[in-house]
Amino acid sequence: MPSANHPVVAAWGMGVNSTAMIIEWVARGRRLDAVLTADTGAEKPQSYAYLPIFEKWMDDRGISHHIVRYEPKKFKHWPPYFTILENCLTNSTLPSASFGRKSCSVKWKIQPQDLWVSKWQLANNIWQVGGKVVKLIGYDASPADSRRYANREGIVDARYDYLYPLLHEWHWDRDACIRRIEAEGLPVPPKSSCVICAHMRSEEVAQLPRWVLRLIVLVEARAAPRLRNVEGLWRRATKARPGSMTMFIRQRGLLDPDEIDAIVAGAPVDLIDFQRVAAAIPVERRPHMREWIDRFNEGVDKLAA
Repeated sequence: MPSANHPVVAAWGMGVNSTAMIIEWVARGRRLDAVLTADTGAEKPQSYAYLPIFEKWMDDRGISHHIVRYEPKKFKHWPPYFTILENCLTNSTLPSASFGRKSCSVKWKIQPQDLWVSKWQLANNIWQVGGKVVKLIGYDASPADSRRYANREGIVDARYDYLYPLLHEWHWDRDACIRRIEAEGLPVPPKSSCVICAHMRSEEVAQLPRWVLRLIVLVEARAAPRLRNVEGLWRRATKARPGSMTMFIRQRGLLDPDEIDAIVAGAPVDLIDFQRVAAAIPVERRPHMREWIDRFNEGVDKLAA
Protein backbone atom coordinates (compact mmCIF):
# COMPACT_ATOMS: atom_id res chain seq x y z
CA MET A 1 0.00 0.00 0.00
CA PRO A 2 1.31 3.47 -0.86
CA SER A 3 2.04 5.97 1.88
CA ALA A 4 -0.84 8.36 2.57
CA ASN A 5 1.10 11.41 1.39
CA HIS A 6 2.25 9.93 -1.93
CA PRO A 7 0.12 10.89 -4.95
CA VAL A 8 -1.35 7.96 -6.87
CA VAL A 9 -1.93 7.90 -10.62
CA ALA A 10 -3.44 5.03 -12.62
CA ALA A 11 -2.72 4.20 -16.24
CA TRP A 12 -6.01 3.40 -17.96
CA GLY A 13 -5.57 1.80 -21.37
CA MET A 14 -9.33 1.56 -22.08
CA GLY A 15 -9.10 -2.23 -21.81
CA VAL A 16 -10.36 -4.90 -19.43
CA ASN A 17 -7.48 -5.12 -16.96
CA SER A 18 -6.95 -1.46 -16.18
CA THR A 19 -10.71 -0.86 -16.01
CA ALA A 20 -11.18 -3.61 -13.43
CA MET A 21 -8.13 -2.42 -11.50
CA ILE A 22 -9.47 1.11 -11.14
CA ILE A 23 -12.96 -0.09 -10.18
CA GLU A 24 -11.65 -2.33 -7.41
CA TRP A 25 -9.05 0.17 -6.20
CA VAL A 26 -11.74 2.81 -5.76
CA ALA A 27 -14.16 0.32 -4.18
CA ARG A 28 -11.56 -0.40 -1.49
CA GLY A 29 -11.46 3.29 -0.63
CA ARG A 30 -7.88 3.82 -1.67
CA ARG A 31 -6.35 7.07 -2.74
CA LEU A 32 -6.45 7.82 -6.46
CA ASP A 33 -5.46 11.31 -7.56
CA ALA A 34 -5.53 10.99 -11.34
CA VAL A 35 -6.24 8.55 -14.15
CA LEU A 36 -4.27 8.96 -17.38
CA THR A 37 -5.20 7.57 -20.78
CA ALA A 38 -2.60 7.76 -23.53
CA ASP A 39 -4.34 8.07 -26.89
CA THR A 40 -2.30 7.05 -29.94
CA GLY A 41 -4.95 8.56 -32.19
CA ALA A 42 -5.56 5.15 -33.78
CA GLU A 43 -7.22 3.08 -31.08
CA LYS A 44 -9.98 0.66 -32.00
CA PRO A 45 -13.35 2.30 -32.71
CA GLN A 46 -14.82 0.11 -29.97
CA SER A 47 -12.35 1.60 -27.47
CA TYR A 48 -13.30 5.15 -28.39
CA ALA A 49 -16.95 4.17 -27.96
CA TYR A 50 -16.17 2.86 -24.46
CA LEU A 51 -14.23 5.97 -23.45
CA PRO A 52 -17.24 8.18 -22.50
CA ILE A 53 -18.86 5.29 -20.62
CA PHE A 54 -15.99 4.94 -18.18
CA GLU A 55 -15.34 8.67 -18.10
CA LYS A 56 -18.88 9.10 -16.78
CA TRP A 57 -18.23 6.39 -14.18
CA MET A 58 -15.17 8.33 -13.02
CA ASP A 59 -16.99 11.66 -13.10
CA ASP A 60 -19.74 10.23 -10.90
CA ARG A 61 -17.09 9.38 -8.31
CA GLY A 62 -15.12 12.60 -8.55
CA ILE A 63 -12.07 10.95 -10.08
CA SER A 64 -9.77 13.28 -12.02
CA HIS A 65 -9.01 11.83 -15.46
CA HIS A 66 -7.04 13.10 -18.43
CA ILE A 67 -6.32 12.13 -22.05
CA VAL A 68 -2.65 12.55 -22.95
CA ARG A 69 -1.04 12.36 -26.38
CA TYR A 70 2.42 12.31 -27.85
CA GLU A 71 3.08 15.65 -29.53
CA PRO A 72 5.70 15.64 -32.30
CA LYS A 73 7.61 18.90 -32.61
CA LYS A 74 9.93 18.51 -35.60
CA PHE A 75 8.50 17.58 -38.99
CA LYS A 76 11.46 18.45 -41.25
CA HIS A 77 9.93 18.63 -44.73
CA TRP A 78 6.98 16.35 -43.92
CA PRO A 79 3.33 17.26 -43.41
CA PRO A 80 2.69 17.54 -39.65
CA TYR A 81 1.43 14.30 -38.07
CA PHE A 82 -0.09 13.66 -34.64
CA THR A 83 -1.05 9.97 -34.45
CA ILE A 84 0.79 6.68 -34.75
CA LEU A 85 -1.04 5.98 -38.02
CA GLU A 86 -0.01 9.33 -39.50
CA ASN A 87 3.55 8.78 -38.26
CA CYS A 88 3.79 5.45 -40.09
CA LEU A 89 2.37 6.87 -43.32
CA THR A 90 4.69 9.87 -43.16
CA ASN A 91 7.82 7.79 -42.68
CA SER A 92 6.80 4.86 -44.89
CA THR A 93 7.16 2.37 -42.08
CA LEU A 94 5.26 0.13 -39.65
CA PRO A 95 4.89 0.39 -35.87
CA SER A 96 7.94 -0.74 -33.92
CA ALA A 97 6.14 -3.86 -32.68
CA SER A 98 6.07 -5.17 -36.25
CA PHE A 99 9.87 -5.21 -36.14
CA GLY A 100 9.99 -6.93 -32.75
CA ARG A 101 10.67 -3.74 -30.81
CA LYS A 102 8.67 -2.02 -28.07
CA SER A 103 9.48 1.62 -28.66
CA CYS A 104 6.00 2.45 -30.00
CA SER A 105 4.49 1.92 -26.53
CA VAL A 106 7.25 4.01 -24.98
CA LYS A 107 6.77 6.85 -27.46
CA TRP A 108 2.98 6.87 -27.72
CA LYS A 109 1.94 5.62 -24.27
CA ILE A 110 4.57 6.04 -21.56
CA GLN A 111 6.22 9.32 -22.58
CA PRO A 112 2.96 11.32 -22.80
CA GLN A 113 1.94 10.10 -19.35
CA ASP A 114 5.34 10.92 -17.88
CA LEU A 115 5.24 14.38 -19.44
CA TRP A 116 1.83 15.08 -17.89
CA VAL A 117 3.01 13.92 -14.47
CA SER A 118 6.17 16.04 -14.75
CA LYS A 119 3.95 19.15 -14.88
CA TRP A 120 1.62 17.96 -12.10
CA GLN A 121 1.91 19.95 -8.89
CA LEU A 122 1.29 16.96 -6.61
CA ALA A 123 4.15 15.10 -8.29
CA ASN A 124 6.54 18.01 -8.04
CA ASN A 125 5.67 18.52 -4.39
CA ILE A 126 6.52 14.93 -3.47
CA TRP A 127 9.66 14.88 -5.63
CA GLN A 128 10.96 18.00 -3.89
CA VAL A 129 11.00 16.14 -0.58
CA GLY A 130 12.56 12.99 -2.03
CA GLY A 131 9.35 11.00 -2.38
CA LYS A 132 7.83 9.21 -5.34
CA VAL A 133 4.60 9.10 -7.29
CA VAL A 134 2.77 5.78 -7.11
CA LYS A 135 1.68 4.50 -10.52
CA LEU A 136 -0.88 1.71 -10.86
CA ILE A 137 -0.33 -0.69 -13.77
CA GLY A 138 -3.01 -3.14 -14.90
CA TYR A 139 -1.00 -6.32 -15.43
CA ASP A 140 -3.15 -9.29 -14.48
CA ALA A 141 -2.14 -12.69 -13.09
CA SER A 142 -2.14 -14.45 -16.46
CA PRO A 143 1.06 -16.11 -17.70
CA ALA A 144 1.43 -13.48 -20.44
CA ASP A 145 1.27 -10.51 -18.07
CA SER A 146 3.45 -12.31 -15.54
CA ARG A 147 6.11 -12.51 -18.25
CA ARG A 148 5.65 -8.82 -19.01
CA TYR A 149 6.18 -8.03 -15.34
CA ALA A 150 9.27 -10.25 -15.20
CA ASN A 151 10.85 -8.02 -17.85
CA ARG A 152 10.32 -5.00 -15.58
CA GLU A 153 11.08 -6.60 -12.22
CA GLY A 154 13.97 -4.98 -10.42
CA ILE A 155 13.78 -1.71 -12.35
CA VAL A 156 14.25 1.21 -9.98
CA ASP A 157 12.81 4.59 -10.97
CA ALA A 158 13.81 7.71 -9.07
CA ARG A 159 10.37 9.26 -9.59
CA TYR A 160 7.91 6.35 -9.45
CA ASP A 161 6.92 3.35 -7.40
CA TYR A 162 4.98 0.96 -9.64
CA LEU A 163 2.18 -1.15 -8.20
CA TYR A 164 0.51 -4.12 -9.90
CA PRO A 165 -2.51 -4.87 -7.69
CA LEU A 166 -4.16 -7.33 -10.09
CA LEU A 167 -1.00 -9.41 -10.21
CA HIS A 168 0.52 -9.11 -6.76
CA GLU A 169 -2.33 -8.35 -4.37
CA TRP A 170 -5.59 -9.69 -5.78
CA HIS A 171 -4.19 -12.37 -8.12
CA TRP A 172 -6.86 -11.71 -10.74
CA ASP A 173 -6.71 -13.13 -14.23
CA ARG A 174 -8.63 -11.69 -17.17
CA ASP A 175 -11.80 -13.62 -16.35
CA ALA A 176 -11.79 -12.22 -12.82
CA CYS A 177 -11.38 -8.73 -14.26
CA ILE A 178 -14.36 -9.26 -16.55
CA ARG A 179 -16.49 -10.46 -13.64
CA ARG A 180 -15.56 -7.38 -11.61
CA ILE A 181 -16.54 -5.01 -14.42
CA GLU A 182 -19.84 -6.82 -14.90
CA ALA A 183 -20.51 -6.72 -11.16
CA GLU A 184 -20.09 -2.95 -11.32
CA GLY A 185 -22.90 -2.82 -13.87
CA LEU A 186 -20.64 -1.67 -16.69
CA PRO A 187 -20.23 -3.17 -20.16
CA VAL A 188 -16.96 -5.01 -20.71
CA PRO A 189 -14.52 -3.01 -22.85
CA PRO A 190 -12.85 -4.54 -25.90
CA LYS A 191 -9.26 -5.70 -25.87
CA SER A 192 -7.29 -2.49 -26.19
CA SER A 193 -4.78 -1.83 -28.95
CA CYS A 194 -4.27 0.51 -31.84
CA VAL A 195 -5.73 -0.62 -35.16
CA ILE A 196 -2.31 -1.29 -36.70
CA CYS A 197 -0.90 -3.23 -33.75
CA ALA A 198 1.17 -6.33 -34.47
CA HIS A 199 -0.30 -7.99 -31.39
CA MET A 200 -3.88 -8.05 -32.67
CA ARG A 201 -5.25 -11.52 -33.17
CA SER A 202 -6.87 -12.64 -36.40
CA GLU A 203 -10.37 -12.45 -34.97
CA GLU A 204 -9.75 -8.89 -33.79
CA VAL A 205 -8.82 -7.81 -37.31
CA ALA A 206 -11.86 -9.62 -38.72
CA GLN A 207 -14.12 -7.59 -36.42
CA LEU A 208 -12.80 -4.20 -37.51
CA PRO A 209 -15.03 -2.00 -39.69
CA ARG A 210 -14.25 -1.71 -43.39
CA TRP A 211 -12.85 1.82 -43.16
CA VAL A 212 -10.26 0.59 -40.66
CA LEU A 213 -9.38 -2.40 -42.85
CA ARG A 214 -8.70 0.03 -45.70
CA LEU A 215 -6.26 1.92 -43.48
CA ILE A 216 -4.46 -1.33 -42.65
CA VAL A 217 -4.04 -2.06 -46.36
CA LEU A 218 -2.83 1.50 -46.87
CA VAL A 219 -0.20 1.32 -44.12
CA GLU A 220 1.23 -1.95 -45.41
CA ALA A 221 1.23 -0.72 -49.01
CA ARG A 222 3.01 2.50 -48.03
CA ALA A 223 5.69 0.62 -46.08
CA ALA A 224 6.13 -2.26 -48.55
CA PRO A 225 9.02 -0.79 -50.62
CA ARG A 226 11.17 -0.47 -47.50
CA LEU A 227 10.42 -3.84 -45.92
CA ARG A 228 13.12 -6.49 -46.11
CA ASN A 229 12.68 -9.16 -43.45
CA VAL A 230 9.12 -8.28 -42.45
CA GLU A 231 6.06 -9.40 -44.41
CA GLY A 232 3.65 -6.88 -42.91
CA LEU A 233 2.11 -5.69 -39.68
CA TRP A 234 2.16 -9.21 -38.22
CA ARG A 235 5.84 -9.44 -39.12
CA ARG A 236 6.02 -13.07 -40.21
CA ALA A 237 3.55 -15.82 -41.09
CA THR A 238 2.47 -18.50 -38.65
CA LYS A 239 0.50 -21.69 -39.24
CA ALA A 240 -2.66 -19.77 -38.37
CA ARG A 241 -2.23 -16.58 -40.43
CA PRO A 242 0.01 -14.73 -42.90
CA GLY A 243 2.51 -12.09 -41.84
CA SER A 244 0.61 -9.48 -43.81
CA MET A 245 -2.76 -8.26 -42.55
CA THR A 246 -3.58 -7.25 -46.13
CA MET A 247 -3.18 -10.87 -47.20
CA PHE A 248 -5.41 -11.97 -44.32
CA ILE A 249 -8.05 -9.40 -45.32
CA ARG A 250 -7.88 -10.65 -48.89
CA GLN A 251 -8.05 -14.33 -47.90
CA ARG A 252 -11.04 -13.77 -45.63
CA GLY A 253 -12.86 -11.61 -48.19
CA LEU A 254 -13.14 -8.75 -45.70
CA LEU A 255 -12.66 -6.23 -48.52
CA ASP A 256 -13.37 -6.57 -52.21
CA PRO A 257 -10.20 -7.63 -54.10
CA ASP A 258 -10.57 -4.73 -56.55
CA GLU A 259 -10.72 -2.29 -53.65
CA ILE A 260 -7.54 -3.75 -52.15
CA ASP A 261 -5.80 -3.55 -55.53
CA ALA A 262 -6.89 0.07 -55.95
CA ILE A 263 -5.44 1.04 -52.58
CA VAL A 264 -2.15 -0.77 -53.18
CA ALA A 265 -1.72 0.65 -56.68
CA GLY A 266 -2.86 4.21 -56.19
CA ALA A 267 -2.79 5.39 -52.60
CA PRO A 268 0.98 5.37 -51.94
CA VAL A 269 1.63 7.30 -55.17
CA ASP A 270 -1.00 9.89 -54.29
CA LEU A 271 0.41 10.21 -50.78
CA ILE A 272 3.95 10.77 -52.07
CA ASP A 273 2.63 13.51 -54.35
CA PHE A 274 0.88 15.11 -51.37
CA GLN A 275 4.09 15.04 -49.34
CA ARG A 276 6.11 16.53 -52.19
CA VAL A 277 3.71 19.45 -52.52
CA ALA A 278 3.60 19.94 -48.75
CA ALA A 279 7.38 20.11 -48.55
CA ALA A 280 7.37 23.39 -50.46
CA ILE A 281 4.96 25.05 -48.02
CA PRO A 282 6.19 26.75 -44.81
CA VAL A 283 5.53 24.48 -41.85
CA GLU A 284 3.10 26.90 -40.19
CA ARG A 285 0.85 26.71 -43.29
CA ARG A 286 1.65 23.17 -44.34
CA PRO A 287 -1.36 20.83 -44.71
CA HIS A 288 -1.51 18.09 -42.09
CA MET A 289 -1.33 14.39 -42.84
CA ARG A 290 -4.84 14.12 -41.40
CA GLU A 291 -6.17 16.03 -44.41
CA TRP A 292 -4.84 13.42 -46.82
CA ILE A 293 -6.22 10.55 -44.71
CA ASP A 294 -9.65 12.19 -44.65
CA ARG A 295 -9.53 12.41 -48.43
CA PHE A 296 -8.47 8.77 -48.63
CA ASN A 297 -11.37 7.72 -46.42
CA GLU A 298 -13.84 9.57 -48.63
CA GLY A 299 -13.22 7.24 -51.55
CA VAL A 300 -10.20 5.05 -52.21
CA ASP A 301 -11.27 4.23 -55.75
CA LYS A 302 -10.54 7.80 -56.84
CA LEU A 303 -6.91 7.46 -55.77
CA ALA A 304 -6.23 4.74 -58.32
CA ALA A 305 -7.98 6.51 -61.20
